[in-house]
Amino acid sequence: MNKAVQAPFLITGLVAGLLVVGAVSLTIGHASIPLAASVGGLFGDATADPVALIVQEIRLPRLLVGVIVGASLGLAGAALQGLLRNPLADPGVIGVSASAGLGAVVAIYYGAAALSAYAVPGFAMAGALISTSLLYALARRDTSVLTLILVGIGLSALAGALTSLAMNLSPNPFSLSDMVLWLLGSLANRSFTELWIALPFMLPGWLCLLLSAPALRALSLGEETATTMGVDLFRLRAFVIVGSALSVGAGVAVSGAIGFIGLIVPHMIRPFVGHDPARLLLPSAIGGALLITLADIGVRLAPTDRELKLGVLTALIGAPFFLFLVLKTRRAMR
Repeated sequence: MNKAVQAPFLITGLVAGLLVVGAVSLTIGHASIPLAASVGGLFGDATADPVALIVQEIRLPRLLVGVIVGASLGLAGAALQGLLRNPLADPGVIGVSASAGLGAVVAIYYGAAALSAYAVPGFAMAGALISTSLLYALARRDTSVLTLILVGIGLSALAGALTSLAMNLSPNPFSLSDMVLWLLGSLANRSFTELWIALPFMLPGWLCLLLSAPALRALSLGEETATTMGVDLFRLRAFVIVGSALSVGAGVAVSGAIGFIGLIVPHMIRPFVGHDPARLLLPSAIGGALLITLADIGVRLAPTDRELKLGVLTALIGAPFFLFLVLKTRRAMR
């Protein structure tokens, strides 16, 4: 079967898997609800039916926030790996995740989080946008891939150091606890408020990343070849960096730091798209949503007294996967 014909089947399969896993997610929580009752609760009267109230006000927002965060991480990871032509790249490589985390910690440190539900997401988005602006300013004269990577690593290290400083100088143990728990990443207690906060930033970010698909395909042939084919490399990098900042920054703003999704998903999808970076984008977005939904089910089913944080589980899975990729890449280069 032609690879171009396989793409719709791949996307259909991923969407079907996401729908099934999403339906299962609605049944899992402190109170188990049968699948039929959970699906029925989506259309019930939340003011009169306790099941409808739990499904519509607690589990559905958690599911939807996880879907958009996972989609952002998967899509940004695929785009960054195509841009940098590096299979080890992920959204953390340009410092967006760490900077968004710093913004959230600052909001908690100064007590702004207690004043408004929009404070932590707002500060996190501000951190992501400031990081992106600094990346442009520092790498503007030299737009090479190496410069972008080095600047991103530097910004990520600086944001991490400032985050540690804020935690070290935390005014009270309660603020420190909030900072630690938020940085671990979680979808617990998320509402439609977080969904509406993130979407206005994620949608243009997704658009920027998806519009970069043809140029990423040309770039896979090399920078000189891409330039001769009419690709504006500066414009391409702008689209991918800004798109990643908007989508990932908004995701970190509402879910905390959840790592390795953007690294793992493109590698799982790539063999099914013929290693074409353009056709990798949309399946990676759906795959990211699917993987984070599965991981969120995992943290709720884990036999622990307190619910395991989602970022902890993804790190436990992602870190060995990253080491495996490093060894695999090293062997391939010999």
